Amino acid sequence: MSITNLLHQTSLLPEHYRTLPTAEMESRILAIKKKLGKKLFIPGHHYQKDEVIQFADATGDSLQLAQISAANKEAEHIVFCGVHFMAETADMLTTDKQHVYLPDMRAGCSMADMADIYQTEQAWIILQQLFGDTILPLTYVNSTAAIKAFTGRHGGACVTSSNAKKMVQWAFSQKQRILFLPDQHLGRNTAFDLGIPLEHMAVWNPHTNTLETDQALETIQVILWKGHCSVHEGFTVHHTAMVRQAHPNMRIIVHPECSREVVAAADDAGSTKYIIETINHAPSGSAWAIGTEMNLVNRIIKQHPDKHIISLNENFCPCLTMNRIDLPHLLWSLESIDQGKPHNQIQVDVSTAKEAICSLERMLMRS
Repeated sequence: MSITNLLHQTSLLPEHYRTLPTAEMESRILAIKKKLGKKLFIPGHHYQKDEVIQFADATGDSLQLAQISAANKEAEHIVFCGVHFMAETADMLTTDKQHVYLPDMRAGCSMADMADIYQTEQAWIILQQLFGDTILPLTYVNSTAAIKAFTGRHGGACVTSSNAKKMVQWAFSQKQRILFLPDQHLGRNTAFDLGIPLEHMAVWNPHTNTLETDQALETIQVILWKGHCSVHEGFTVHHTAMVRQAHPNMRIIVHPECSREVVAAADDAGSTKYIIETINHAPSGSAWAIGTEMNLVNRIIKQHPDKHIISLNENFCPCLTMNRIDLPHLLWSLESIDQGKPHNQIQVDVSTAKEAICSLERMLMRS
Protein backbone atom coordinates (compact mmCIF):
# COMPACT_ATOMS: atom_id res chain seq x y z
CA MET A 1 0.00 0.00 0.00
CA SER A 2 1.46 3.36 -0.97
CA ILE A 3 1.93 6.34 1.31
CA THR A 4 -0.44 8.26 -1.00
CA ASN A 5 -3.19 5.75 -0.35
CA LEU A 6 -2.49 5.84 3.37
CA LEU A 7 -2.77 9.60 3.44
CA HIS A 8 -6.05 9.44 1.54
CA GLN A 9 -7.47 7.22 4.25
CA THR A 10 -6.96 9.82 6.95
CA SER A 11 -10.18 11.55 5.87
CA LEU A 12 -12.17 8.38 6.36
CA LEU A 13 -12.52 8.37 10.14
CA PRO A 14 -16.23 7.57 10.49
CA GLU A 15 -18.02 10.58 11.88
CA HIS A 16 -19.68 8.66 14.67
CA TYR A 17 -16.31 8.06 16.34
CA ARG A 18 -16.01 11.80 16.91
CA THR A 19 -19.25 11.93 18.88
CA LEU A 20 -18.82 8.83 21.06
CA PRO A 21 -18.77 9.46 24.83
CA THR A 22 -15.29 9.18 26.32
CA ALA A 23 -16.33 6.41 28.71
CA GLU A 24 -17.66 4.31 25.85
CA MET A 25 -14.48 4.73 23.80
CA GLU A 26 -12.33 3.79 26.78
CA SER A 27 -14.49 0.73 27.46
CA ARG A 28 -14.27 -0.46 23.85
CA ILE A 29 -10.50 0.05 23.73
CA LEU A 30 -10.07 -1.98 26.90
CA ALA A 31 -12.29 -4.74 25.48
CA ILE A 32 -10.17 -5.02 22.32
CA LYS A 33 -6.94 -5.00 24.31
CA LYS A 34 -8.30 -7.86 26.40
CA LYS A 35 -9.54 -9.77 23.33
CA LEU A 36 -6.32 -9.49 21.30
CA GLY A 37 -4.09 -9.98 24.31
CA LYS A 38 -0.41 -10.37 23.51
CA LYS A 39 -1.09 -10.13 19.78
CA LEU A 40 -1.58 -6.38 20.27
CA PHE A 41 1.09 -3.96 21.46
CA ILE A 42 0.56 -0.22 21.94
CA PRO A 43 3.72 1.87 22.36
CA GLY A 44 3.10 5.47 23.44
CA HIS A 45 5.56 8.33 23.12
CA HIS A 46 6.16 10.60 26.10
CA TYR A 47 4.49 13.52 24.28
CA GLN A 48 1.13 11.79 23.82
CA LYS A 49 -2.02 12.98 25.56
CA ASP A 50 -2.96 11.34 28.85
CA GLU A 51 -6.17 10.06 27.25
CA VAL A 52 -4.00 7.97 24.92
CA ILE A 53 -1.02 7.19 27.14
CA GLN A 54 -3.30 5.46 29.66
CA PHE A 55 -3.65 2.60 27.15
CA ALA A 56 0.04 2.33 26.27
CA ASP A 57 1.76 -0.96 27.00
CA ALA A 58 5.07 0.92 27.08
CA THR A 59 6.06 4.57 27.18
CA GLY A 60 9.34 6.07 26.09
CA ASP A 61 11.14 7.96 23.35
CA SER A 62 10.95 7.04 19.67
CA LEU A 63 13.92 4.66 19.32
CA GLN A 64 13.32 3.04 22.68
CA LEU A 65 9.72 2.23 21.72
CA ALA A 66 10.78 0.85 18.33
CA GLN A 67 13.30 -1.42 20.05
CA ILE A 68 10.74 -2.60 22.60
CA SER A 69 8.32 -3.32 19.77
CA ALA A 70 10.96 -5.35 17.94
CA ALA A 71 11.76 -7.34 21.09
CA ASN A 72 8.09 -8.21 21.58
CA LYS A 73 7.90 -11.16 19.18
CA GLU A 74 4.40 -12.13 20.34
CA ALA A 75 2.91 -8.87 19.08
CA GLU A 76 1.41 -9.17 15.61
CA HIS A 77 -0.19 -5.72 15.63
CA ILE A 78 1.78 -2.69 16.82
CA VAL A 79 -0.35 0.44 17.07
CA PHE A 80 2.22 3.19 17.44
CA CYS A 81 0.97 6.23 19.31
CA GLY A 82 3.53 8.76 18.14
CA VAL A 83 4.35 10.25 14.75
CA HIS A 84 5.18 8.90 11.32
CA PHE A 85 8.97 8.61 11.51
CA MET A 86 8.66 6.68 14.79
CA ALA A 87 6.34 4.14 13.22
CA GLU A 88 8.76 3.84 10.28
CA THR A 89 11.59 2.92 12.64
CA ALA A 90 9.38 0.37 14.37
CA ASP A 91 8.48 -1.17 11.02
CA MET A 92 12.15 -1.42 10.02
CA LEU A 93 13.18 -3.12 13.26
CA THR A 94 10.27 -5.57 13.53
CA THR A 95 9.73 -8.78 11.56
CA ASP A 96 7.61 -9.31 8.46
CA LYS A 97 5.04 -11.07 10.64
CA GLN A 98 4.54 -7.93 12.68
CA HIS A 99 2.50 -5.02 11.35
CA VAL A 100 2.88 -1.41 12.46
CA TYR A 101 0.00 1.05 12.31
CA LEU A 102 -0.31 4.78 12.93
CA PRO A 103 -3.82 5.68 14.16
CA ASP A 104 -3.80 8.99 12.28
CA MET A 105 -1.52 9.53 9.30
CA ARG A 106 -1.63 13.29 9.89
CA ALA A 107 0.60 12.67 12.91
CA GLY A 108 3.84 13.75 11.31
CA CYS A 109 6.84 15.68 12.59
CA SER A 110 7.60 19.17 11.32
CA MET A 111 11.30 18.71 12.10
CA ALA A 112 11.57 15.45 10.16
CA ASP A 113 9.72 17.05 7.25
CA MET A 114 12.29 19.86 7.08
CA ALA A 115 14.81 17.50 5.47
CA ASP A 116 13.45 15.56 2.52
CA ILE A 117 15.60 13.17 0.54
CA TYR A 118 15.57 15.22 -2.66
CA GLN A 119 16.86 18.33 -0.91
CA THR A 120 19.45 16.24 0.91
CA GLU A 121 20.79 14.55 -2.21
CA GLN A 122 21.07 17.94 -3.92
CA ALA A 123 22.83 19.45 -0.90
CA TRP A 124 25.28 16.54 -0.78
CA ILE A 125 26.39 17.15 -4.36
CA ILE A 126 27.07 20.82 -3.67
CA LEU A 127 28.80 20.16 -0.35
CA GLN A 128 31.06 17.57 -1.98
CA GLN A 129 32.05 20.21 -4.52
CA LEU A 130 32.80 22.69 -1.73
CA PHE A 131 34.58 20.39 0.71
CA GLY A 132 35.45 17.23 -1.17
CA ASP A 133 35.26 13.84 0.53
CA THR A 134 35.68 15.26 4.03
CA ILE A 135 32.09 15.07 5.36
CA LEU A 136 30.29 12.36 7.31
CA PRO A 137 26.50 12.70 7.57
CA LEU A 138 24.72 12.20 10.88
CA THR A 139 20.98 12.28 11.33
CA TYR A 140 18.89 12.68 14.44
CA VAL A 141 16.52 9.72 14.81
CA ASN A 142 13.77 12.32 14.41
CA SER A 143 14.06 11.97 10.64
CA THR A 144 12.43 10.02 7.84
CA ALA A 145 13.51 6.52 6.86
CA ALA A 146 14.84 7.97 3.61
CA ILE A 147 17.19 10.34 5.47
CA LYS A 148 18.35 7.54 7.75
CA ALA A 149 19.05 5.49 4.61
CA PHE A 150 21.02 8.41 3.13
CA THR A 151 23.33 8.49 6.14
CA GLY A 152 23.70 4.72 6.03
CA ARG A 153 24.60 4.84 2.34
CA HIS A 154 27.31 7.45 2.92
CA GLY A 155 28.99 5.85 5.91
CA GLY A 156 27.16 7.90 8.53
CA ALA A 157 24.88 7.06 11.40
CA CYS A 158 21.89 8.06 13.47
CA VAL A 159 22.07 9.85 16.80
CA THR A 160 19.70 10.35 19.69
CA SER A 161 19.65 13.31 22.06
CA SER A 162 21.16 10.96 24.68
CA ASN A 163 24.13 9.75 22.63
CA ALA A 164 24.69 12.72 20.30
CA LYS A 165 28.03 13.67 21.88
CA LYS A 166 29.39 10.16 21.55
CA MET A 167 28.27 9.90 17.94
CA VAL A 168 29.67 13.31 16.96
CA GLN A 169 33.00 12.31 18.49
CA TRP A 170 32.92 9.08 16.48
CA ALA A 171 32.08 10.97 13.29
CA PHE A 172 35.08 13.24 13.73
CA SER A 173 37.27 10.18 14.08
CA GLN A 174 36.11 9.21 10.59
CA LYS A 175 36.05 12.50 8.68
CA GLN A 176 37.14 16.11 9.04
CA ARG A 177 33.59 17.49 8.95
CA ILE A 178 30.04 16.45 9.72
CA LEU A 179 26.68 17.25 8.16
CA PHE A 180 24.07 17.17 10.93
CA LEU A 181 20.42 16.59 9.95
CA PRO A 182 17.70 17.73 10.45
CA ASP A 183 17.84 19.68 13.75
CA GLN A 184 20.35 22.50 13.74
CA HIS A 185 19.94 23.18 17.46
CA LEU A 186 20.81 19.68 18.68
CA GLY A 187 23.77 19.67 16.30
CA ARG A 188 24.98 23.09 17.41
CA ASN A 189 24.55 22.41 21.14
CA THR A 190 26.29 19.05 20.89
CA ALA A 191 29.24 20.35 18.90
CA PHE A 192 29.61 23.40 21.18
CA ASP A 193 29.66 21.17 24.27
CA LEU A 194 32.49 19.21 22.63
CA GLY A 195 34.54 22.37 22.28
CA ILE A 196 33.86 23.33 18.67
CA PRO A 197 33.52 27.12 18.38
CA LEU A 198 30.31 28.52 16.93
CA GLU A 199 32.32 30.25 14.21
CA HIS A 200 33.42 26.82 12.99
CA MET A 201 29.80 25.94 12.26
CA ALA A 202 27.72 26.84 9.22
CA VAL A 203 24.07 26.37 8.35
CA TRP A 204 22.91 24.71 5.14
CA ASN A 205 19.74 26.34 3.80
CA PRO A 206 17.90 23.74 1.68
CA HIS A 207 15.54 26.35 0.25
CA THR A 208 18.29 28.46 -1.29
CA ASN A 209 20.90 25.69 -1.64
CA THR A 210 23.44 27.88 0.08
CA LEU A 211 25.82 27.57 3.00
CA GLU A 212 25.10 30.36 5.46
CA THR A 213 28.41 31.54 6.92
CA ASP A 214 30.75 34.48 6.81
CA GLN A 215 33.75 32.33 7.73
CA ALA A 216 36.38 30.83 5.45
CA LEU A 217 35.28 27.41 4.20
CA GLU A 218 38.41 25.67 5.46
CA THR A 219 37.47 26.59 9.05
CA ILE A 220 34.04 24.95 8.89
CA GLN A 221 33.80 21.70 10.87
CA VAL A 222 30.07 21.34 11.38
CA ILE A 223 27.40 21.86 8.71
CA LEU A 224 23.98 22.21 10.32
CA TRP A 225 20.82 21.52 8.34
CA LYS A 226 18.40 24.42 8.69
CA GLY A 227 15.71 22.53 10.55
CA HIS A 228 14.26 22.72 14.04
CA CYS A 229 11.61 21.43 16.40
CA SER A 230 8.70 23.87 16.42
CA VAL A 231 7.98 23.00 20.05
CA HIS A 232 11.47 23.52 21.45
CA GLU A 233 12.25 26.55 19.31
CA GLY A 234 9.29 28.19 21.03
CA PHE A 235 11.28 28.59 24.24
CA THR A 236 13.28 31.83 24.38
CA VAL A 237 15.76 33.62 26.62
CA HIS A 238 12.88 35.91 27.53
CA HIS A 239 11.19 32.92 29.16
CA THR A 240 14.32 32.05 31.13
CA ALA A 241 14.63 35.66 32.28
CA MET A 242 10.99 35.73 33.41
CA VAL A 243 11.47 32.55 35.44
CA ARG A 244 14.66 33.93 37.02
CA GLN A 245 12.77 37.07 38.03
CA ALA A 246 9.65 35.32 39.36
CA HIS A 247 11.38 32.28 40.91
CA PRO A 248 15.02 33.09 41.78
CA ASN A 249 15.64 29.67 43.37
CA MET A 250 14.09 27.64 40.56
CA ARG A 251 16.35 25.52 38.36
CA ILE A 252 15.76 25.56 34.62
CA ILE A 253 16.21 22.36 32.63
CA VAL A 254 15.65 22.22 28.87
CA HIS A 255 15.88 19.84 25.95
CA PRO A 256 18.91 20.28 23.63
CA GLU A 257 16.52 20.87 20.72
CA CYS A 258 16.17 24.36 22.21
CA SER A 259 18.30 27.13 20.74
CA ARG A 260 21.91 27.62 21.81
CA GLU A 261 20.94 30.83 23.63
CA VAL A 262 18.24 29.07 25.68
CA VAL A 263 20.49 26.13 26.56
CA ALA A 264 23.19 28.59 27.66
CA ALA A 265 20.69 30.47 29.84
CA ALA A 266 19.40 27.26 31.48
CA ASP A 267 20.95 25.43 34.42
CA ASP A 268 20.89 22.06 32.70
CA ALA A 269 19.97 20.44 29.40
CA GLY A 270 19.42 16.87 28.29
CA SER A 271 17.24 14.35 26.52
CA THR A 272 13.68 13.57 27.49
CA LYS A 273 14.93 10.58 29.47
CA TYR A 274 17.50 12.77 31.21
CA ILE A 275 14.89 15.37 32.12
CA ILE A 276 12.54 12.72 33.54
CA GLU A 277 15.30 11.04 35.56
CA THR A 278 16.62 14.37 36.84
CA ILE A 279 13.21 15.32 38.19
CA ASN A 280 12.67 11.82 39.57
CA HIS A 281 15.88 12.05 41.59
CA ALA A 282 15.45 15.68 42.64
CA PRO A 283 14.82 16.26 46.35
CA SER A 284 11.32 16.90 47.64
CA GLY A 285 10.59 20.61 47.76
CA SER A 286 12.90 21.46 44.87
CA ALA A 287 11.69 23.86 42.18
CA TRP A 288 11.98 23.36 38.41
CA ALA A 289 11.06 25.04 35.15
CA ILE A 290 11.09 22.54 32.30
CA GLY A 291 11.58 23.50 28.66
CA THR A 292 10.04 20.67 26.69
CA GLU A 293 6.69 19.45 25.33
CA MET A 294 3.65 20.42 27.41
CA ASN A 295 1.93 17.02 27.66
CA LEU A 296 5.09 15.59 29.20
CA VAL A 297 5.60 18.57 31.52
CA ASN A 298 2.01 18.32 32.77
CA ARG A 299 2.48 14.59 33.38
CA ILE A 300 5.70 15.22 35.32
CA ILE A 301 3.89 17.85 37.42
CA LYS A 302 1.16 15.34 38.33
CA GLN A 303 3.74 12.69 39.21
CA HIS A 304 5.66 14.99 41.56
CA PRO A 305 3.22 16.85 43.81
CA ASP A 306 6.03 17.27 46.36
CA LYS A 307 7.98 19.54 43.97
CA HIS A 308 7.27 22.96 42.49
CA ILE A 309 7.35 22.38 38.72
CA ILE A 310 6.25 24.66 35.92
CA SER A 311 6.70 24.87 32.16
CA LEU A 312 9.41 27.27 31.05
CA ASN A 313 6.65 28.81 28.90
CA GLU A 314 3.34 28.27 30.65
CA ASN A 315 1.40 29.67 27.68
CA PHE A 316 2.87 27.10 25.31
CA CYS A 317 0.75 24.53 23.46
CA PRO A 318 1.49 20.79 23.25
CA CYS A 319 3.03 19.33 20.09
CA LEU A 320 0.23 19.67 17.55
CA THR A 321 1.22 16.68 15.42
CA MET A 322 1.59 14.41 18.46
CA ASN A 323 -1.89 15.50 19.50
CA ARG A 324 -3.35 14.12 16.26
CA ILE A 325 -3.55 10.77 18.02
CA ASP A 326 -6.69 10.88 20.14
CA LEU A 327 -9.24 8.44 21.51
CA PRO A 328 -11.44 8.35 18.36
CA HIS A 329 -8.47 7.52 16.10
CA LEU A 330 -7.03 4.98 18.54
CA LEU A 331 -10.38 3.22 18.87
CA TRP A 332 -10.92 3.29 15.10
CA SER A 333 -7.48 1.79 14.53
CA LEU A 334 -7.99 -0.99 17.07
CA GLU A 335 -11.49 -1.88 15.86
CA SER A 336 -10.32 -2.01 12.24
CA ILE A 337 -7.64 -4.51 13.28
CA ASP A 338 -10.15 -6.53 15.27
CA GLN A 339 -12.46 -6.62 12.23
CA GLY A 340 -9.66 -7.78 9.95
CA LYS A 341 -9.68 -4.54 7.94
CA PRO A 342 -6.70 -2.57 9.31
CA HIS A 343 -5.75 0.80 7.88
CA ASN A 344 -2.75 3.13 8.03
CA GLN A 345 -0.17 0.38 8.04
CA ILE A 346 3.35 1.78 7.88
CA GLN A 347 5.65 -0.07 5.47
CA VAL A 348 9.18 1.00 4.55
CA ASP A 349 10.48 -0.48 1.30
CA VAL A 350 13.20 -3.11 1.63
CA SER A 351 16.07 -1.15 0.06
CA THR A 352 15.41 1.96 2.15
CA ALA A 353 15.06 -0.13 5.29
CA LYS A 354 18.34 -1.95 4.66
CA GLU A 355 20.39 1.25 4.42
CA ALA A 356 18.51 2.93 7.27
CA ILE A 357 19.10 -0.06 9.55
CA CYS A 358 22.81 0.17 8.69
CA SER A 359 22.75 3.75 9.98
CA LEU A 360 20.93 2.71 13.14
CA GLU A 361 23.29 -0.21 13.74
CA ARG A 362 26.36 2.03 13.49
CA MET A 363 24.86 4.05 16.30
CA LEU A 364 23.81 1.08 18.42
CA MET A 365 27.30 -0.44 18.17
CA ARG A 366 28.64 2.65 19.91
CA SER A 367 25.88 3.24 22.45
